[in-house]
Amino acid sequence: MSLSSDQPLTHRQHAAQLRRAVIASTIGTTIEWYDFFLYSTVTGLVFARLYFPHSDPLVGTLEAFAIYAVGFAARPIGAAIFGHWGDRLGRKSALIATLMLMGIATFLVGLVPTYDSIGIWGAILLTLLRFIQGVGVGGEWGGSVLLSMEWARTTHHRGFVASWPQFGVPAGLFLANLAVLIFSSLSGDQFITWGWRVPFLISIVLVGIGLWIRLGILETPTFRRLVEEDRIERAPIAEVFRLQAKEVFLSAFARMAEQAPFYIFTAFIFAYGTGTLKVSRDLLLAAVLIASIVSFFSIPLAGHLSDRFGRRRVYIFGAVLTGIFGWVYFMMLDTLVPFWIFAAIVLSLIPHDIMYGPQAALIAESFTGRLRYSGASIGYQLASIIAGGPAPLIATALFATYRSWVAIAVYISACAVISVVSAAMLKDYTGKDISAEYAFGEGQ
Repeated sequence: MSLSSDQPLTHRQHAAQLRRAVIASTIGTTIEWYDFFLYSTVTGLVFARLYFPHSDPLVGTLEAFAIYAVGFAARPIGAAIFGHWGDRLGRKSALIATLMLMGIATFLVGLVPTYDSIGIWGAILLTLLRFIQGVGVGGEWGGSVLLSMEWARTTHHRGFVASWPQFGVPAGLFLANLAVLIFSSLSGDQFITWGWRVPFLISIVLVGIGLWIRLGILETPTFRRLVEEDRIERAPIAEVFRLQAKEVFLSAFARMAEQAPFYIFTAFIFAYGTGTLKVSRDLLLAAVLIASIVSFFSIPLAGHLSDRFGRRRVYIFGAVLTGIFGWVYFMMLDTLVPFWIFAAIVLSLIPHDIMYGPQAALIAESFTGRLRYSGASIGYQLASIIAGGPAPLIATALFATYRSWVAIAVYISACAVISVVSAAMLKDYTGKDISAEYAFGEGQ
């Protein structure tokens, strides 16, 4: 039986919509992160050579990561655009738009001519497309989390339900590294010449699948209720900064230990591994691929544990563990033994996942329903400017300056301290009802 958005749902129909919402969020998020991580992986392996061929290798890497960082700078812009859209027009329509924007930009990256063909215009085109990617992924996270979380019927499983869109990160990372690994096996210079383009081009097929799935779901009960009660905010961005600015900035700073090390472990490692450690790119790709498989289990497990022990407690534990593991990670890499290098990379995402599992609920629960898409998205994506985007660039610059990984480990530990303090200042709403229009952050 087909359902219209204004029909009351039975318990069985609601449960079916929850399953569909979780699947749609997870698969759609997987596709968007495949697109985003594909760029990250290829940056460390190919872009410096193809688009900055006349630069010193280290300088070329810095230039390539500078373009890479543009995508992160664009993410808060996407959060603002689609946060406004999602709070005004609905979660579903915003998510369809983000998927199309991200997919088309990624497809076009695979068609950008190199420096040898059009000179510096190749790098300019990459920068523009990376910016569009960032806008798309900036609006994706908030909507995908809310699509799942706002369909949850009980308060006791929100952490677990909201962790499934987070599952899209390791799934997208797995697919991106698998695609590059497959085409990396091409003989001679075929991978550099054309092989790296194919994973970008095939993303358009994945986008078609994602759109088909997302078009088949209903709007969330929370947003429909806000429409029925005529409580849609006209200017959600301005309102969220007026009422809940503290939660916005605490959310961003709480992500320092999660986001900055993640992109050191999954993007910087390719430049550091091939350039400094002199290990094969296939070893690095395989290790990141296995690490992403481990995350398939550790992210939802951490979300479940947050339902039992509290979001904030689990999150702070993950931040502390990350601050310590940064040192262990580089010590293992510094052995130059392939087994320990492989093990370091595989283990690197577990501390991250302990934070990432409960993070969606921890942040989204902090905002009132009528401002939740805007508040959660902006808070989450502001971290892209201060953490994720500059992290590989900072790591490269620190290593170039000090010629030692110690400075990078110090940077990771500093990020962990900031996250522990910020997470401790966020309120924990584990198990509490967040359906009320005026949420806790507004002080009512």
